Formats: sequence, C-alpha cells, structure tokens
Amino acid sequence: MSNALAITIRVIVVAIALWVATLLVGGIRLGTEVSPNSTTASTIGTLLVVAVIFGLINAVLKPIIKVIGCPLYILTLGLISLVVNGLLLWLAGYIAERVGLPFAVDGFWAAFWGAIIVAVVSFLLHVLIPDRFDQR
Repeated sequence: MSNALAITIRVIVVAIALWVATLLVGGIRLGTEVSPNSTTASTIGTLLVVAVIFGLINAVLKPIIKVIGCPLYILTLGLISLVVNGLLLWLAGYIAERVGLPFAVDGFWAAFWGAIIVAVVSFLLHVLIPDRFDQR
C-alpha cells in the first residue's frame, strides 16, 4: 500500500476519535454547537481538517517537547505526556477557531480528557485496521 493511503487512514482514524471526544467531553464542541449553519458534510470536513491540524502539531511540536522535557518525562514516569497531549489538543482547537472552523476546546481540562479519549479511540481503531492498510 502507498504512504498516501496510510496517511489518509490515520487522518480518518484521528477524525473519528475527535468526533467521539466531542460526544463524550462537554467542553469540546463541534459543528452546530459552534456554528448554527453547519451541515453533516461540513462537520465531517471540519473533523478531517482538525485531524490534519492535530497531526501536524503532533508531528512538529511533540518531538521538540519530548527532547526539551526529557527530564520531566523521566521524573513523572511518562505521565506528563497526558498533560502535553491535552495542551496540544487545546492548541489544535485554538488554531481551528482562528481559521474559522466550527471546532472549539473550552479549557485545559476539556482538552486533557479529550486527548485521553482521542488516544484510546485511535489505539482501538488502529488495532482493528489490518497492518497492510496502516503502515506504521
């Protein structure tokens, strides 16, 4: 399979995980909760674009944060990664709002719990997807 297919599958998985987070976490809002004239198609498009934004943020910032915060990761036995993931989701929500997408993350705790849900749902979906489609 091509790398483009693998990347597309990852974006779709993260978009689904973000959707589940919007259902379970009250502080993460999507579509009609943010913009009253949202349609199903625009909501799906929003989820896909936010998934790309979140993926780019994770690809660029997370390695830098891990290198700089290595002692903190060691000291907390990796639990600081929960906080870092929450902050990165919060940043993705901020960027999405700034570019006009109907997606909002209301505060750190919503982002914290949302990031945990996104991680768990993404993990479960990646377990279900055959390796030939998801080349990681």
